[in-house]
Amino acid sequence: MPISQFHYLPRAIERLTADRWSGGTEDSVRLDYDGRWRRRVRLRTEAGLAFLLDLPEATELREGDGLKLEDGRIIRVHAAPEPVVDVHCGEPARLARIAWHLGNRHLPTQVLDDGETLRIRQDHVIEGMLVALGASPVRRQAAFNPEGGAYGRGRHHGHDADPPDDTDPYDPGRLLAGRRPRP
Repeated sequence: MPISQFHYLPRAIERLTADRWSGGTEDSVRLDYDGRWRRRVRLRTEAGLAFLLDLPEATELREGDGLKLEDGRIIRVHAAPEPVVDVHCGEPARLARIAWHLGNRHLPTQVLDDGETLRIRQDHVIEGMLVALGASPVRRQAAFNPEGGAYGRGRHHGHDADPPDDTDPYDPGRLLAGRRPRP
């Protein structure tokens, strides 16, 4: 292919969290939950602009965030509708128990603004558990914006509250000792 046929893609080089910017944008991109955990990928806006998301590390993009292009333009991120289950039950104690079971399974869970509804992605096995626990799950298409992970880490599924270090997690000495090597 001749060099003249290569097309330059504008690069989005910075994520602006929804609370760090305001104002209008000329364009937006809609991504589902899995599509909003990215570092580098070619995307297309709703108006048809192709651009390269080129961030320094994998980052969770949330509803309302902005992607700043090299030329200063900002593209708004929207959560695309996807198959979800809204979990309702009539008692706060039952809802707390259900939230515990979802968290125990490390399932991304959104707490809706009404304070009475949890939202998860569709999973027939989990839906059966919810019914057994007394919930009324309702399948629908909606945006999915689960709570961030504990300790401000975003999509974190482990139990270790310590920040990651440079040691090899598969080092047999570390596994046998059951603790991190001393500095």
